[in-house]
Amino acid sequence: MISPKKLIKMARKWQKVAASWGKRISVPRIDQGLNADCCSTSSVADKGHFVVYTADRKRFMIPLAYLNTQIFRDLLKMSEEEFGLPSDGPITLLCDSFFMEYIVFLIQRSVAKDLEKALLMSFANTRSSPSFFSHQEQMKPRFLVCSY
Repeated sequence: MISPKKLIKMARKWQKVAASWGKRISVPRIDQGLNADCCSTSSVADKGHFVVYTADRKRFMIPLAYLNTQIFRDLLKMSEEEFGLPSDGPITLLCDSFFMEYIVFLIQRSVAKDLEKALLMSFANTRSSPSFFSHQEQMKPRFLVCSY
């Protein structure tokens, strides 16, 4: 498991590398209101945020505080296992943008850890099924329903 301190250190390293290239990654901002359709026109990540891409190439600006959640750490770990640590590109998560929006929604609502764990397990099980990768493009988005 990657510790939050290590992730923050990696994010700072990438910011320095990107600054030396004169480029930054632009992302749609997921702010406190969870408006995923709102796109940031700035090419620089806001202070206290980091950038991730989803499997369908959507960009998200995520608050660093989310690195303290188990679900984010596990998603980053799965991504590292699948793609390795990026040396010359952005961090890409295995999930699609719909799943990512739902995760951010759950974190903002401070849902039970059991629900986060079940969601992550269902994602891992779906991802590991042989038919997942062959039919991933054909699947229509599905929304998970959270009940309290």
